[in-house]
Amino acid sequence: MDCWASPIIAVLRIGVQEVHRMDEGGSAVGLENGAVSELNERTFDNPLPLASYDEDAEDEEDTRRGRNGISFNEEEVGDEEEEEEEEEEQSEKLGKRKRSRNVEIRRDCPYLDTVNRQVLDFDFEKFCSVSLSNLNVYACLVCGKYYQGRGPKSLAYTHSLEAGHHVYINLRTEKVYCLPDGYEVVDPSLDDIRHVLNPRFTREQVEQLDKNRQWSRALDGSDYLPGMVGLNNIQETDFVNVTIQSLMRVTPLRNFFLIPENYQHCKSPLVHAFGELTRKIWHARNFKGQVSPHEFLQAVMKASKKRFVVGKQSDPVEFMSWLLNTLHEQIKSLKKGRSVIHKCFQGELEVMKEIQREGANDGQDGDSARDLNIETSKMPFLMLGLDLPPPPLFKDIMEKNIIPQVPLLNILKKFDGETVTEVVRPRVARMRYLVKKLPPYLILHMRRFTKNNFFMEKNPTLVNFPVKNLELKDYIPLPAPSGSEKLRTKYDLIANIVHDGKAGEGCYRAFVQRKSEELWYEMQDLHVSETLPQMVALSETYIQIYEQQQQ
Repeated sequence: MDCWASPIIAVLRIGVQEVHRMDEGGSAVGLENGAVSELNERTFDNPLPLASYDEDAEDEEDTRRGRNGISFNEEEVGDEEEEEEEEEEQSEKLGKRKRSRNVEIRRDCPYLDTVNRQVLDFDFEKFCSVSLSNLNVYACLVCGKYYQGRGPKSLAYTHSLEAGHHVYINLRTEKVYCLPDGYEVVDPSLDDIRHVLNPRFTREQVEQLDKNRQWSRALDGSDYLPGMVGLNNIQETDFVNVTIQSLMRVTPLRNFFLIPENYQHCKSPLVHAFGELTRKIWHARNFKGQVSPHEFLQAVMKASKKRFVVGKQSDPVEFMSWLLNTLHEQIKSLKKGRSVIHKCFQGELEVMKEIQREGANDGQDGDSARDLNIETSKMPFLMLGLDLPPPPLFKDIMEKNIIPQVPLLNILKKFDGETVTEVVRPRVARMRYLVKKLPPYLILHMRRFTKNNFFMEKNPTLVNFPVKNLELKDYIPLPAPSGSEKLRTKYDLIANIVHDGKAGEGCYRAFVQRKSEELWYEMQDLHVSETLPQMVALSETYIQIYEQQQQ
C-alpha cells in the first residue's frame, strides 16, 4: 500500500508547490503544459486518443437539439449540409467564427446499384415524411421517401441504419450522399435524377422546342411527347389542368417560364411553382409520361386564399383570369409595369356607355338624346366575353330538342362599336364596345352558364368557328396601325377548352395543337390522344386561344 501511495503523493506535492509559486510570482514558472500532459501519459499510459474540442462542440449541439436528436429549430437543423460559402457569409454577419466541415468526395460508391428510379417522384412538396419540415430535406433514392438532415442523429441517418438504404439526394443542392458513411457521391450516372428533380433548358433548346418531332420514352416503356403529357387530376382539378394545357401553347409565355433566370428576382411561390410545372411538362427526360401538379395546386390555394381548392370544382374562366392577373402582378417590371402576360394577351377596348339621366321622363316629348349621359373610356382586356343566343324553349316535330348553332363571327359583332349590349349592374345602361388594339394572343370565352334565383343553367348552343385563318377585319372595324406597323388581323386557333355535362357537374377537356407537326390532341387529365381538326369544333366550346399570324 505504501509503495503505491508514495508516487501519487509526490505528484500532488509538486502540483501544490507549483500553485504556491504561481500565487507568489504572479506567473506560471512551474511545469509547462506539455510537460504536464507528458507526465500524465507516462503515469497513466492511456492508449485512447484525447477527444478534440470540435467533437465536444458537436455533442453540445446534439444535446441542444432535444430528445432523440431530432431538431425542429431552423438554425440548428442540417448544419452539416450547409456549404462553406454560406457558413462564411453567415459568420461575417454574426461576427463569430464557425468551423467548416470537410466532406469526403468519392466517385466509387458500392450502393449505386440499389438506386430505384421507378419509385422516384419529385412532383410533390419537398417535406420530410416524419417531421413535416421543408428544411434540408433529402430523398432516399432507394424507396423514394423524404427525410430531414443527414447528421448522426437525423431522420435520414436513422432511416439508413434501419432500412439499409444508403443513397440520398439533397432536394435543394442536388448533391448525393451515402449514409451512414457521410461521404458525397460524384457519379455521372446520377445526372438523369438531377434533371428530373430540377429540369433545365438552355436558350438554344427552348428555341428548338416547336421544331422537335422526337418522342421520348419513360421508364415503364411508354412513349410520350414533351409538352403533350397528361396532368393528374388530384380531386376535381380538371379546371386547372385544361387551363395549364392551354397556356402551354402560348410560345412567349412558355419560353419565359422555361428559363428560371427570367424571374429569379421574384419571391412569389406561385411564379416558381408555375415555372417548375412548365419545365416538367416540356422536359424530354422524365421518368414517367405524366406530371402531377401537386406543388402548383398548393401554391394556388395559398395565393388565392382558398378561392380555388382541391376537391371543389371551379370555373376555368375565373381561374385563368385570376392566374394571369396574379402572375402579372408578381413578375411585372417595376419601371415599365409590363410583363410577359400583358405582352401576350393585353388588348384595348373603347367603351361607350349610355346612362339615363336622373329625373328624365320617358313619357315626355322631346329629344331623347338630351336625357342620356354618354361616357366614353378606354379599357385594357386580357380576354373577351361573347354572349350566346338563348336556346329554344320548345321541341321540334320529332320531339327532340333543337340544338342551335351560331357562327363565331356573328357573336363577335358585339365588339363592332355599333351593337348595343344591355347591362343592369351596377346601373341600367346601354353599352357599345369597339376593339382599338388586338393582342398577339386573343382569348375568347363563351358565356354558357347563367345563374338564376334557383339553379345554374347552361346554354347548349354550338359555336361554329374556323380552326385557321380567322379574319377579324371583315366583321370588326379595326383602327389603322401607327407608323410602319402592319395590321395583322388573321388568327389561328391553338387551344380550345370544352365542357361536357350539365351545369354544375360534368368535366372539362382541352384540344391543343402541336406546332411542330400541326397536329391536334385531345387532353383530359391523364388521357392524351391525337384527334382530327374537324373534331375540335363539334363540342360545346367554352374558352378559345387564338394566335396572331405574323406574315
